[in-house]
Amino acid sequence: MTKAIYVSIGEIAESIRSKNVSAVEVVDAHLHRAEALHAKLNAFVHLDAGGAREQARAAEAAVMRGDSVGPLHGVPLTVKSCIDVSKWPCSAGSLLRKEYVAQRDAVLVARLKKAGAIFLGNTNTPEFLMNYETDNSVSGKTSNPWNLSHSAGGSSGGEAAAIASGCSAGGVGSDGGGSIRVPAHFNGICGLKPTPGRVPASGHFPPGGGAFTWIGVVGPMARTVADVQLLFAAIQGPDPGDPMSARVPLHSVDDTELKGLRIGILESDILGRATPETQAAILNTANHLAAQGFHVDTLRMKGLERALELWWFFFGPIIAHLFEPMIRGHERLLSPVFRDYLTNAEPGNPLTVDRVLAACAERDAVRAELLQQMSEVPVLISPVSCKPAFRHGEGTWRLGAEQCYRETMRFSQWLNLTGFPGVSVPAGTSPEGLPIGIQVIGRPHEEELVLAVAEHIERARGPWQAPPL
Repeated sequence: MTKAIYVSIGEIAESIRSKNVSAVEVVDAHLHRAEALHAKLNAFVHLDAGGAREQARAAEAAVMRGDSVGPLHGVPLTVKSCIDVSKWPCSAGSLLRKEYVAQRDAVLVARLKKAGAIFLGNTNTPEFLMNYETDNSVSGKTSNPWNLSHSAGGSSGGEAAAIASGCSAGGVGSDGGGSIRVPAHFNGICGLKPTPGRVPASGHFPPGGGAFTWIGVVGPMARTVADVQLLFAAIQGPDPGDPMSARVPLHSVDDTELKGLRIGILESDILGRATPETQAAILNTANHLAAQGFHVDTLRMKGLERALELWWFFFGPIIAHLFEPMIRGHERLLSPVFRDYLTNAEPGNPLTVDRVLAACAERDAVRAELLQQMSEVPVLISPVSCKPAFRHGEGTWRLGAEQCYRETMRFSQWLNLTGFPGVSVPAGTSPEGLPIGIQVIGRPHEEELVLAVAEHIERARGPWQAPPL
């Protein structure tokens, strides 16, 4: 069974279409896996076994009738528990939303269902998504399938753990400061943070508006780049419910476009010093890309210090301020990880209109400066984080702590300020046997190019490795 659950999304869909396996068998295998590992990982918040099996029977019947089916027909997926699935609870890790049940599917969920996917359940997050440790007062903490004493990351930690452990073939997370890419890196899978508006975020909590709109995005997660590409193709496209929605046609990238492509190894003293093994993974990747005909050189970027300061201004004080009406009078219900965020997001100086407007204008200027530096180098590679997965409870927003997120996660955070796409790809392991991912970064709306380069990295690396569960 273990081998069967680690089959790729593309292979699952093809096997079901060709009647080599039934959707019922595939869904049953993943549900049994999820149930068997729940006590160890705690990846799921809600598991809809009955609904999934009913959909699987319908999917099997459609194939037997010879009906025309979608590209994801019968493929078992999951979704982060901050994205609406009709009639499912969607707490986003908070007691304040414990009773919330979605009335309709988020647009991206509806698109995946239309493509034939079967949703098994939704997955765990930190409260209101504001942490790199998936732990909350509703459903507890999620563990890393590579080492249960370590974190699965956040905020899409449950999603990453479910996919890495074979409970799900793939799914969707969201990312406001690395929340797709960091859990992918921690758990040894792939995850794409797209450009804002490329994938509809309607039906996500927190909803779009203000700083949420261009800092936070939703995106696909899977074990291979090819599977991420399949999911991205199904969910991308404009939606009038998303204020950042962009009509960017999906396109393929051929070898002609990649030939001689310039790729920069991102350098900046402000991003922090990655572990020796992470640096080795970057160097090894650069050598592989050069051997495949890419033009690879270092690119020392200027302006990242201010980009990180502005990211924290919006992600910290501004977003904490937007939460304030919801949590006022309910402070006793808040989880420790969310309290840690709120305590460290205190603005210091008052949040005046002038201060916010000046930060918005400066954000645009910094974004333009960084885009200019990438005008001739459309793709960068960098670490996702300075370190692999930390132990449960070690992470904090507190400056000066050894595992302070504002120090260790900088490689990921600046992309959310600028709106650049980035994908995490497994590329190595730490001495403790924990996965190390690297990040492929592109210019806005060039997700296809980023994914094409990531696929070359994956090809050079070799087959995906499952955790030792």
